[in-house]
Amino acid sequence: MTAGPVHGTWEPRPAARWEDGFLSGNGHHGALVFGDPDDDRVVVTHHTLVRPNGAEHAAPPRLAAGLPDLQDRLLAGDLTAAEDFTDGRPLQWVQPFHPAFQIRLRRPDADARDYRRDVDFRTGEVTAATADWTSRVLVSRADDVVVQHITAPALTLDITLDHRLPNAPARLGVGHGALLTPEGAVLSLRARYPDSDRGYTGVTLVAVTGGRLSLAAPGARVESADSVLLLTRVRRHTGDLDVTEETRSLRAVLAGRTYDDLLDRHTALHRTAYERVALDLAADPDERTLPGSELLARPGGTALLERLFAAGRYHLLSASGLLPPRLTGLWTGDWDTAWAGAFTTDANLNLQTASAAAAALPEVTAALAALVHRQRDDWRENARAIFGARGIVAPPHTDGESGLTYHFSREYPLHLWTAGADWLLKPLVDHDETHGGQDPRTAAALAETVLFYEDFLTRTDADGHLVVVPSYSPENRPAGGSWGAINAAMDLSAARHALRTAAAYHPDDAARLRALADRLPPHRVNADGALAEWAWPGLGDTYDHRHLSHLYAVWPLDEINPYDTPALAAAARRALELRGPENDSAHGHLHHALIAARLRDGRRVGEALARVLEGDFFHASLMSAHYPRRDVYNADAAHTLPAVVIEALVQSTPDRLVLLPAPVPALPAGELRGVRTRFGAVLDLAWGPGGARAVLRPHRTHRIDVLTSSGTEPLDLVAGEDHVLTLGTW
Repeated sequence: MTAGPVHGTWEPRPAARWEDGFLSGNGHHGALVFGDPDDDRVVVTHHTLVRPNGAEHAAPPRLAAGLPDLQDRLLAGDLTAAEDFTDGRPLQWVQPFHPAFQIRLRRPDADARDYRRDVDFRTGEVTAATADWTSRVLVSRADDVVVQHITAPALTLDITLDHRLPNAPARLGVGHGALLTPEGAVLSLRARYPDSDRGYTGVTLVAVTGGRLSLAAPGARVESADSVLLLTRVRRHTGDLDVTEETRSLRAVLAGRTYDDLLDRHTALHRTAYERVALDLAADPDERTLPGSELLARPGGTALLERLFAAGRYHLLSASGLLPPRLTGLWTGDWDTAWAGAFTTDANLNLQTASAAAAALPEVTAALAALVHRQRDDWRENARAIFGARGIVAPPHTDGESGLTYHFSREYPLHLWTAGADWLLKPLVDHDETHGGQDPRTAAALAETVLFYEDFLTRTDADGHLVVVPSYSPENRPAGGSWGAINAAMDLSAARHALRTAAAYHPDDAARLRALADRLPPHRVNADGALAEWAWPGLGDTYDHRHLSHLYAVWPLDEINPYDTPALAAAARRALELRGPENDSAHGHLHHALIAARLRDGRRVGEALARVLEGDFFHASLMSAHYPRRDVYNADAAHTLPAVVIEALVQSTPDRLVLLPAPVPALPAGELRGVRTRFGAVLDLAWGPGGARAVLRPHRTHRIDVLTSSGTEPLDLVAGEDHVLTLGTW
C-alpha cells in the first residue's frame, strides 16, 4: 500500500469565473476565493442570507376541507383528480440564497509569475500566491470570522467591500463606512433589500503591520506594508446593525493574535473532524501531486477518486453548521442561483448528507437536526392546513427559514408529498444508532410524524389494507395517471418506517403503532418484474426519470435487502436496471449508485461513478455541477460521492455488518479508515487481490452478524476489545 491519500488540491492559474473559486467555510460563514493576481477577490456568504421576495409571508394552501372529496374521486378511478387540488396560486419560489459581497484587493503593478491557488482540506486554508505575494484565507470554526492574511515586500493595495456580484438587484440600497482604528481601519458595507426593512451588514477589521494606511472612499489604501490581516463578518438584520459593537467584537477576536494564532485555533476543531475518516486507493504517487484540473482529465485514475472523496468530506464539513448544505453548499457568487440556491428536501438534501453517520461527521447531522427542529411549528401547520391532521408534514423545498409548504404547481404537486418527515428524520435515527442513544428531540419528532399517519391513514382498499391517498412520488408521474396518485412506493415505505421506528422510541405505544404499520399494503411487482413505483392498479411506471424515490425501501431504509427479502430485492434490482437517466442530473446518477450498492451490484456502482467522473461534472475547485459539462453550480455530486464509496465497501445496520458488498472493478485495492457503524464500532478496512482485513473497535457490547462473500457468521463484540476479521479472495 502506498502512502496516504492527498488532502488538498491546487491550480497553477487564476480562476476565470467565480464558479472556479476555492472554498472555505465553518458552517456559518463561507468564503469563495477567486480572482486574478492583481485583483484578489473573496466572496463572503452566510447561511442566513436569503433575499425576501414575499415568500416569508406565504402559507400552505388550506385544502383540508376538500380532502375527503379528493380521496373519493381518486379511489373511484378519477386518476387526474388531484390536478385541481390547489388553491389556484401560481408557483411561488422560496426566498433565494445569495452572496453578501466580495472583498477586493487591487494591487498596482502586480507580478503574475508562478501564480498558484491551493486549498488544504486538513486546515480549511485557501492560499493564492505569485512570485512575490501570498494571500491566505480561512473561515474560523473557533471565532466565526473570515480571516485573510496578505504578505509581500513593500505591500501596496486598495481594499474595498464590493456588493457588485452577478445579478445583484439594481435597487439594493448600499452604503459604505470607513474609520481609522489603532490596528488600521474598519470598513463596513450596509445593504438594504428593495421594498423591505431587512438587510445585512458586513464589517471588516483591517490590521496593518508596517507601512501606511489611509482611507480612500469607499475603502482603504495600504502602502509599503509588511502584511495586512483582515477579519470579516456579515450579519443579517432588520433595521440597523450596531457597527461599533461588531467592530468591538472583531477587535476582541484579534486581541494581539497573529494569523497563525487564529489558524491554530480554527485547525484544532476543523482538522479533528476532517481526519476522522480517510480513503487510500493505492493511487499513483505522481498522479497524487497533480492539480485538480489535470486529475479531472484522468477520470479513470484512482488518484482522482481519492481526491474527490477527500474534497467531498471537506466541502460537506465546511458547509454544515448553522444549517446543512444548500443546493450550492454554503457558496455562491451569483444572486440568481438555480432553484433559489435553497434546500430541496425530496432528494438532494439527504443525498448530500448521506455519508454523515458512516463518515464520522456528526457536525453534519447536527446541522440537519437544527433545520428539522427549528421548523417543526411550520410542519404542524402544513399537516393542519393541507390534510386536516395532527402531527407534522415536511416541505419539499425550503429557504432554511420557513418550513411551510407553498412551493408547488400542477406539474410538481409537492404539497401532496407526505413522506418528507420520515425521510428527513432517517439520518437522525442513523446517528442515534451509531452513537448508542436516543435523542429526545428525534423521539418527539417521530411521535408527531406518527400522529399525522394516525389521522391521515383512514381509507382502505378492497383487501382491507390502508391506502395512502393522495400520494406523490417525487418528482415523477405514473403512466396512466397524473402526478397526484395513490400508494406511491416511497409513501408506503415512509409510513411503515416511521410507525415502526417510533415504536422503538416509544415502547408504551409500540403495539398500536406496529399494528397500524402492518395494515399498510405490500409493495407491488409489475409486469416487467420490477418493483412498481405505485402499488395501485392502473398506475404504470415511467422509467426514464432522474429520481428513484420508489426505491427508498432499499436505500436508505433496510426494508428491502438481498438477505431478508431476496424476492423484493430482485424486483428492486430490475427496477434499477430499467431506470433511465432522464436529464443526466448528478444526483440521479449517484442515487442510482447508492441503491446499486445496497443490492450488491458493484458493476452498476462503478458505471454510475464513471458517468459522473467522465461527464465533466466537476470544477477545478472540485465543487460540482448539476449537469454534465459543468452546467449549473451544485453541490450534489461533490457531497454525495463519499457516501457512494463507503456504501460499496462497508454497510451496517444495528445488528449486521456487510463487508465489501459491492466491490467496484476499477478499485482493486485500498484502505478505508475510521468508518462508523450503526452497531457502535469504528472500522478500518483494507482490501486487495489476495483478500481483505477489517479491524473493529467497538464502544458497546453487542452481537452482530458479519456478511461476506463467504457467507454469514455471528460475532460477539465487547466494548473496548478490538476484533480482526480476515477474508479470502473476494
